[in-house]
Amino acid sequence: MATFQYQARTAAGEQVTGVIQADNETAAVRALDERKLYPVRVAEHRDSSARGGGKIRLREIGIMYGQLADLLRAGVPLLRALETIAKAGVNERMAKTLLSVRDGVSAGKALADAMADLPEAFPALHVAMVRAGEKAGFLEDVLTNISGFIERVDELQSKIRGAMIYPAVLSVLGVTVTLGMLIWFVPRFRPIFGDRTLPWPTRVMFALSDALINQWPVLLGLLLGGLGCVWWFIRSEWGRRVWERWRLRIPVLGRVIRTISVTRFCRILGTMMANGVPILQALAISKDATGSVILADCVEQAGEAVRAGESLSDPLRASGMFPIQILEMIAVAEESNQLEKVLVEIADTVERRTDRQVDQAVHLIEPLILVLMAITIGLLAVGLLYPILTMAQSLGN
Repeated sequence: MATFQYQARTAAGEQVTGVIQADNETAAVRALDERKLYPVRVAEHRDSSARGGGKIRLREIGIMYGQLADLLRAGVPLLRALETIAKAGVNERMAKTLLSVRDGVSAGKALADAMADLPEAFPALHVAMVRAGEKAGFLEDVLTNISGFIERVDELQSKIRGAMIYPAVLSVLGVTVTLGMLIWFVPRFRPIFGDRTLPWPTRVMFALSDALINQWPVLLGLLLGGLGCVWWFIRSEWGRRVWERWRLRIPVLGRVIRTISVTRFCRILGTMMANGVPILQALAISKDATGSVILADCVEQAGEAVRAGESLSDPLRASGMFPIQILEMIAVAEESNQLEKVLVEIADTVERRTDRQVDQAVHLIEPLILVLMAITIGLLAVGLLYPILTMAQSLGN
């Protein structure tokens, strides 16, 4: 049952407003007629809780698609399948979202249109594939493909996040140890040195320690201000492009980032085309789903070239973003009219290669962090021990 807000007039001409529950707008008008009310305006009401109560995790969406495909393949009607998954689900936000989709379908909308009303839960990529599946009559296969696609994307993201945990812990540990030494350990040595002339490493170390102890509000304000400026810079269109170019130039890590973006583009485009989405629409959607501003520009230019009757591989080659091996495979696939199949195979192959590149990048980051920690602690040790050794030598003389 959906909730509708209405404005109506009574037989005496008085205007009344309220809400009413009904299966669809027609049923709501009929219910108002039975109450001797003459509807002026009837509109479906959706509050935030009815729309799912916030963002739903990608993995939950993928599981839901798989369950819905299984129920539809078993002959369960769509409305009943949506309601069954909503009742069986353990996530309240997902249940509310599915009930909203069910209300839309019961009101006469197609499943894709009902999903499009909830963009915070269902990306345009999913909506386009479902719409193509509904029109072509293979909705169950499309839902299964989306579920598998989401599972592979989630596995890659989980692998990257998991690989970065250890370097992140090392970084936090190194910063914590350095700050702890400057704030609590270094000041204890100041009385030992007295008014003696100290070497520059020791003077720098004491200056940093004094700033952290006495000027921490100013330093905190500068840090927050700097983070705010960085956030504003990255959020701006120009800043995103500069940041993206800089990321792609980082040794090893930049190659991994580019490979991940290319893999995502190939899998999205291949999956959509395999499920009946026209190539121009698939390119327009995959452009926004690549996760890279620069790659999105390249895909947009490729879409314009395809619209003009050119091949897909030529503008991608001109962009310089795609490895030559992938471009050759795309060119051959276009000639043999097997582009959607080859794109998915490229994504599978490059994804396995990406796993090795991620491991390589992480293995490179870990020793770099350890070296930086060793250099920092070594400088602190030199700043403290050098004047002590100098003092001991002078006393010995």
